[in-house]
Amino acid sequence: MRKAIFIDKDGTLVRNVPWNVDPEYIQLEPYAGEALRLLQNGGYVLVVVTNQGGVAKGYFPESALSAVIRKVDALLAEQGVQLDGFFYCPHDLEGVVSGYAITCSCRKPAPGMMIRAAEELHISLEGSWMLGDILNDVEAGNRSGCRSILVDNGNETEWDLSPLRKPEFIAGNMLEAAEYIINCSGKNRSYGAHISDTDQRFY
Repeated sequence: MRKAIFIDKDGTLVRNVPWNVDPEYIQLEPYAGEALRLLQNGGYVLVVVTNQGGVAKGYFPESALSAVIRKVDALLAEQGVQLDGFFYCPHDLEGVVSGYAITCSCRKPAPGMMIRAAEELHISLEGSWMLGDILNDVEAGNRSGCRSILVDNGNETEWDLSPLRKPEFIAGNMLEAAEYIINCSGKNRSYGAHISDTDQRFY
């Protein structure tokens, strides 16, 4: 079984441009390429897991995501990084497009995308990590059995807290998260132990 890094797309891997599917506006977040190269060299497979509720809301067709995936692949290739999987959820219960405006098991904070990726790519969830910029990502990772890191770049604004939404570590950027994961390799799981005691959001 392989170990994986599950990566949220918008706001974590690439700059968050709301509802964007135009490849011209897709840019990697700072340190993303360096961070994923470090993790790839550390033996992790790299898998994007992203909510794309714009499909359900009628903002763009599902077919538009093919160009997005190609652009992300191209940007990462320039950094010497290759994704092993790209999973997206096109659903949103508040959407308007028939067939997509449904309750599903894949839209984060549900863990469906990670579970599906684990089955298809022979991944050990217990040995894997979830990286995301909001607590829905953290919850999805924790619910799947991964260890979760919050990349706290200002995109989480609600701070709706529960034990499942508590990250093991809070990183300031992707590279800090990657370095933490590499340093943790082979160590015992210790959920929440590395959150600063001064961070009152989690107490």
